[in-house]
Amino acid sequence: MKLIQSVHPVAKILYCGDIIEFRLNIEPAAEGSAFLRTNIGKAAVHYNEIVESAENNKALTARDWYDIPMTHNSDGVYSVCIALTETGVFSAKIWFMEKEGGKPLWSEGDNITFKVEPARNVGANMLYSLFVRQFGPNMGDKFAHSEFEDSIKQLDEKGYTVIPPSGTFRAVIKHLDFIIGTLNSRVIQLLPIHPTPTVYGRMGRFGSAFASLDYFSVDPALAEFDKKTTPLGQFIELVDAVHARGARIFMDIPVNHTGWASCLHSQHPDWFVKDKDNGFVSPGAWGIVWSDLSQLDYSNPEVYQYMAEVFLYWLRLGVDGFRCDAGYKLPYEAWEYINAKIRLEYPDAVLLLEGLGGLLDKQEELLK
Repeated sequence: MKLIQSVHPVAKILYCGDIIEFRLNIEPAAEGSAFLRTNIGKAAVHYNEIVESAENNKALTARDWYDIPMTHNSDGVYSVCIALTETGVFSAKIWFMEKEGGKPLWSEGDNITFKVEPARNVGANMLYSLFVRQFGPNMGDKFAHSEFEDSIKQLDEKGYTVIPPSGTFRAVIKHLDFIIGTLNSRVIQLLPIHPTPTVYGRMGRFGSAFASLDYFSVDPALAEFDKKTTPLGQFIELVDAVHARGARIFMDIPVNHTGWASCLHSQHPDWFVKDKDNGFVSPGAWGIVWSDLSQLDYSNPEVYQYMAEVFLYWLRLGVDGFRCDAGYKLPYEAWEYINAKIRLEYPDAVLLLEGLGGLLDKQEELLK
């Protein structure tokens, strides 16, 4: 007896609201009952198991799998249609039980696996990458060619720290009608907005935006001095302004490392990768080492549990998604937990992982 399973439409990525049909053809035809074993619609059960395993050392038992009876259409042909109503990665496999006893017979081939995305991700999502620092006095590199250039050079040579005025969240808001209304951008992606080193461990004129000192704060230089609000409050003003125009806002978070002398250096020095002399290790790529950065140690579950709380913090403030700088450097187990923790509370959140230098098979695993 030959059991052939198929699925329509054939796609690796589907969207909430789509209908998926599973079919079974039996050759030669036989009497009995067919079932679809799947975890469709049980994403929360799956994510809870992952979280419980990481936080409480509970075994994974695959409680998200269950059987759906299939309809007998004609001799040897069975089918079932399912509406996809939640996001996540799901799998399915068809099996058959003959009428006169016998053991379950499984259809040929591997499990059918596919990803379900939010309906709004299907298209028309042009992304505008935005560096808040440049939305202000420095737009068009005006400051670098100003009358102060010679004075700045002299101060640099004497070891002074000279940082030009920064752009602000409120300055960005003034440009949203053009970015969203005229350019039709539907996603605003902010380069990192956390505080960064401005004196020691500083890279470049402003300091590297990817050298975060505190994942739970915004750089006060990106806000106007206003006694009626805070830098974080002004960031939320930007979030609200983006949403009011029908767009989404993403943050860029450097998940693999912090800047030198970050909060975590003081609070949890044991959360970092150390060299043989117990010094902090700096990450790099293409043979270049970024010495202003310190690499987090994701072999420690406390680190990725902490990072999951970082994502949740910003999601609760209205952020819709993230670009994860150096995301390819984190182990699969870390992303499995972070993803589960996020999707239990925000199933439609978007995570974009930088794939620089990652192996293709590992990237495919992370995309599941």
